[in-house]
Amino acid sequence: MLTVQALVLGAYQTNCYIIHDQHAAGCCVIDPGYDPETILAALEAQGLTLEAILLTHGHFDHVGAVRELAADTGCQVYVCAEDLALPQQLTAGPLYHTQTYAEGSRLHLAGLDITVLHTPGHTPGSVCLQVEDALFSGDTLFAGSCGRTDLPGGSWDAMTRSLARLAALEPNYWVLPGHGESTSLSEETKYNPYMRAQ
Repeated sequence: MLTVQALVLGAYQTNCYIIHDQHAAGCCVIDPGYDPETILAALEAQGLTLEAILLTHGHFDHVGAVRELAADTGCQVYVCAEDLALPQQLTAGPLYHTQTYAEGSRLHLAGLDITVLHTPGHTPGSVCLQVEDALFSGDTLFAGSCGRTDLPGGSWDAMTRSLARLAALEPNYWVLPGHGESTSLSEETKYNPYMRAQ
């Protein structure tokens, strides 16, 4: 069974998620944007070993703690290859990674089966991560909104296609975004103006 701990970190209030199966000693961290010390302290408090960092996209506010966490733990770092070409001013320097994933990639980490959905728009390599009944949506889908598309690599046309894809998903996923409150896919499909437009 999926266990999720959310940490809200940094000036941009980025949601960082620690996920694992309730019976597993290993875990994954999604989008460690800031404060590696806070993340490491949370892992230590729970007695968890970091197996992998999973990035929903490469923007600096989602990757800032990656290098320090990887150096401290030796974990793998996954990112979608399309984001490796983002301007370095958006990624706070070269985007550190050890592995890439893509549409349809399936990972088994921390006792969990994780499926990658490529959802470009905010960045060319934005992904959502589906784990059991949860959808970690990064900056693709927020409660009541969606990610901006006006930065280099962004595309409104791609975003509309990605939101339409998410609107068509079944079943009703618990949506855990890169910023703000969690929500449900059914709630967003009914009431989010960006989803309703699809």
